[in-house]
Amino acid sequence: MEQTFIMIKPDGVQRGLVGEIISRFEKKGFSLKGLKLITVDRPFAEKHYADLSAKPFFSGLVDYIISGPVVAMIWEGKNVVVTGRKIIGATNPSESAPGTIRGDFAVEIGRNVIHGSDSVESARKEIALWFPDGPVNWESSLHHWVYE
Repeated sequence: MEQTFIMIKPDGVQRGLVGEIISRFEKKGFSLKGLKLITVDRPFAEKHYADLSAKPFFSGLVDYIISGPVVAMIWEGKNVVVTGRKIIGATNPSESAPGTIRGDFAVEIGRNVIHGSDSVESARKEIALWFPDGPVNWESSLHHWVYE
């Protein structure tokens, strides 16, 4: 089954949008396979955004991502990369349709609430970077009392 990497950025965490964002992916039918709240250090942020290192906004982007905690997630489901990008909306919030996460919650491109993998290959790379031990196997972690 296909997986994607989704990160709720510092402004999304600070504004209390974590539950709303998770809910949108769950309601679409995707399965949450990994989640962690983390404050990212500069070297890690630079590694995550390495493909953008030549862009003039790179330094500001790194400063933004390290400015507060983020929620890193692995989501799984059929066509989750493409569908996830549709749920998220356009990078520029002014171009994001109402009903998308960015269309509903983001105000400016520099504070656009969420990141999502843009291809299956980038999802693999991002998941390997953010979850080096792999996703949690929820089913094997369940206790008998969960169903009692």
